[in-house]
Amino acid sequence: MQMRRLGRTDIDVSVVAFGCWGIVGGENWGPQDRQDSVAALRAAYDGGVTFFDTAELYGDGYSEQLLAEALSDVRDRIVIASKAASTHFAPAELREACERSLRHLRTDRIDLYQLHWPNWEIPVGEVLAVLAELKQEGKIRAYGVSNFGKQDLGECLATGHPIASNQLAYSLLFRAIEYEIRPLCEQAGVSILCYSPLMQGLLGGKYSRPEEFPVERARTRHFSCERPPARHSEPGAEAETFEVLAGLRELATEIGESMADVSLAWLLAQPAVTAVIAGARNAVQARRNLRAGSLVLPERMLQRLADLTEPLKRKLGPNADMWQTESRIR
Repeated sequence: MQMRRLGRTDIDVSVVAFGCWGIVGGENWGPQDRQDSVAALRAAYDGGVTFFDTAELYGDGYSEQLLAEALSDVRDRIVIASKAASTHFAPAELREACERSLRHLRTDRIDLYQLHWPNWEIPVGEVLAVLAELKQEGKIRAYGVSNFGKQDLGECLATGHPIASNQLAYSLLFRAIEYEIRPLCEQAGVSILCYSPLMQGLLGGKYSRPEEFPVERARTRHFSCERPPARHSEPGAEAETFEVLAGLRELATEIGESMADVSLAWLLAQPAVTAVIAGARNAVQARRNLRAGSLVLPERMLQRLADLTEPLKRKLGPNADMWQTESRIR
């Protein structure tokens, strides 16, 4: 497993991080066995993953509790990232949210504490000042943001506060951050942490036609606005998306690797990317994600993958919000 430095901090993380949302089950993920969740976390750690990403919103703290249950005995060997909900950015509420997460995680510090989405009603300088205080008090080691576009990230950077990372939707099927956000992260030394790197399983190779994809997941701008879960008003890019998947399947077969591993390895070769956040709901799935942590693709293959996905990138454009036409990422 490769390790990389997180932004301009002194924290090293595994390039494959474990995303702790799916392990809570529930409305977005379906039924989930608690022991499967704990086993998935442990299998990831045993396979070399040291970076675990959770949030107070994931199961209303349940995800954080599961992480503590599975890995509290190796707390000093892992890096824990959590997130504060944007509704908790008022100074007193942000402190309360941090303390609550600390209790759920059964730890005295959070290694990376992130602002989950922007809140345009509270000046970001005030929010970052609280994070700076929490860092000085030793309750967090570093702080970052999630879903912050060029404007919002730029405002953060203008305050002079050290932003370690920006967690964003980024994959071969969704390259919107390459237009404006990634260049700013690269320039400022802000690590990009990629969520949905396998696009809810699309890049895993299981689905060949739009009709095969689970209806409840077909809500991103890749799919038609006429699909029931959609929150956008666009025609989608279903033909382009599944053309990419067919081409990716051929390229992966050509080099004898899985579509998922090729997809994650491509991401890890992109500028400013420090880690991919891959979820798993059981130990078998967790082990499958490990290979990407040591797979290095040749330059020619990286370019072929970029060329393959360029038409889809242009079709979806620079809106970094995968779900809404009226972007929440500015």
